[in-house]
Amino acid sequence: MQRRILAVLLTFTFLASASFAADKPKTPKPTHANVAYGPHDKTKLDFWEAKGKGPRPLLVYIHGGGWIGGDKGRVSSNIQAYLDKGISYASINYRLTGEASLPVPVHDAARAIQFIRSKAKEWNIDKKKIALTGGSAGACTSMWLLCHDDLADPKSKDPVARESTRVIAAAVGGGQTSIDPKVIEPWLGPNVLKHNMIHKAVGGKSMQDVMDNYEKHEALYKEFSPYNHLTADDPPLLMTYGNNMKLPSENASHGIHHPVYGVKMKEKADKVGTECHLLIPGVSKSKQYSNSNEFLMDKLLGKDS
Repeated sequence: MQRRILAVLLTFTFLASASFAADKPKTPKPTHANVAYGPHDKTKLDFWEAKGKGPRPLLVYIHGGGWIGGDKGRVSSNIQAYLDKGISYASINYRLTGEASLPVPVHDAARAIQFIRSKAKEWNIDKKKIALTGGSAGACTSMWLLCHDDLADPKSKDPVARESTRVIAAAVGGGQTSIDPKVIEPWLGPNVLKHNMIHKAVGGKSMQDVMDNYEKHEALYKEFSPYNHLTADDPPLLMTYGNNMKLPSENASHGIHHPVYGVKMKEKADKVGTECHLLIPGVSKSKQYSNSNEFLMDKLLGKDS
């Protein structure tokens, strides 16, 4: 009898797993895979080309992982939904802080945007319609690029460096709007500083090491906090977070993805007058958009797309 029950359970588990696998959207193969946009092993990207009349808008995914880990293979399973709408898609890798601390991970992502623009004719991309998405550190990088002044160098001998880093929108999840420990500890409590992202971002051995030498790291912390770059002329932003609003934060993971990051960014955006949507279940919603996909497709699909 026990063997029969076990056999039935195994059969049910197999069928359930098969059903789940069948229901899960398959990620299509990239049109171009592991394209080098820089000289380092991690400076590579994947690109999916959408079909359509004229140059296509593009969504770029920047993976999370605290700038410590992660990979472009984490890409969302809904790529096909964007391709079906005529929106091309890219997913990028970048060097991690174990190899090179800030500014490298974020500047790599900026370089990837410039490289993609340099391929606009070959890959049929509309340079004026590029948006960003990502979670956690990928969200932080996306917001930094959204809000930061253009890094293009018109006088550079490198044609890629002459391209713009500006984008038209970003939709992000669980992102850090500041990484400055002297800002986020008052916002979130001491547990946020226990996350390795904060001290490793600037090459610190530990949080204590960083705080003992704060003046040495202060400029990097301030520069790579998107909150500090938000101004009235910045493109639209949509942020999503979980709804655990407890303060102080419960642990390092809760702190590093806390909804208060979004609350602070939204407050500043409303004050300066730039478009910003904050989605926190049961806490904050947008009058226009119920999720990131709606927002991104609206921003990327214009009348001429």
